[in-house]
Amino acid sequence: MSGKLIALTGATGFIGRHLLRTLSAQGYRVRVLLRRPVEVPEGASGAVVGDLARPMNMAAALSGVDAVVHSAGLAHAMSGAPEDDFRNSNTEATRKLAEAAQRARVGRFVFLSSIRAQVGSSAPAPLSEADAPEPTDPYGRSKLAAEEALAVTGLDWVALRPVLVYGAGVKGNMAALLKLARTPYPLPLASLTGRRSLVSVESLAGAVATVLEASGPLRRSLVVADPDPLTLPEMLTALRAGLGRGPGLLPCPVPLIGLACRATGREAAFDRLSGSLVARAEGLEALGWRPAQASRDGLAALARAGG
Repeated sequence: MSGKLIALTGATGFIGRHLLRTLSAQGYRVRVLLRRPVEVPEGASGAVVGDLARPMNMAAALSGVDAVVHSAGLAHAMSGAPEDDFRNSNTEATRKLAEAAQRARVGRFVFLSSIRAQVGSSAPAPLSEADAPEPTDPYGRSKLAAEEALAVTGLDWVALRPVLVYGAGVKGNMAALLKLARTPYPLPLASLTGRRSLVSVESLAGAVATVLEASGPLRRSLVVADPDPLTLPEMLTALRAGLGRGPGLLPCPVPLIGLACRATGREAAFDRLSGSLVARAEGLEALGWRPAQASRDGLAALARAGG
């Protein structure tokens, strides 16, 4: 599909900026769809500005487009938002864009969903696309509902469900972890054994390129994850290695860590620290996708570059 025209939403966000850079470097022409007038991001071959809920704007945005990559939405970092906000931003906006894409005869629709469309903050066993989705919060439910809206269209669609994404400019949980690694103090977290799958933003962009180039129709959801899940101590060790430091981790009974978190109103943080969420990108790997780098190497590089 090199040289074809891609319509990209969310191009000014963390993931969208990397998508724009990757797709442009691979020879795609990328038209960015912007909600408000801003400087057109570097690498874009054009831009359409306006409310995409308006049919005239939608038609102009998708005219001549070969594929849509939809990465805009309300992020999980804003988990305190009302459920209606997630539904409007993540479900209804996706449904309207998909309907317009179908009218414009767009060849493929790539939706940036989330592993939270499939599961909550942890899972007792490794996940794959074959597992039934059971989201546990408004964000996850809104992403799953968007996937279901795509499934009833006639589009050749694919929903990518990335696990925790890291990379330059990251926010949310990974930014908090990077901040923790930068502290000069020993951390009493060596006893935590829960494993979590990660994926770099570069590998996620590579997954988008893979599904754009795959022979179709696809019409399914695919997990995006590195094959090497890490414990929290392993993540911190990799980050601190990138900073030129030793791990600086001390053992501490896990129940005591949980008690401290609950006493300070950080019970959700404890669940994320102690639980496991391992996912397998079996479908993507079958299409030929491979991660850009191992998670340990990517985390070290992130810290070394300053995040």
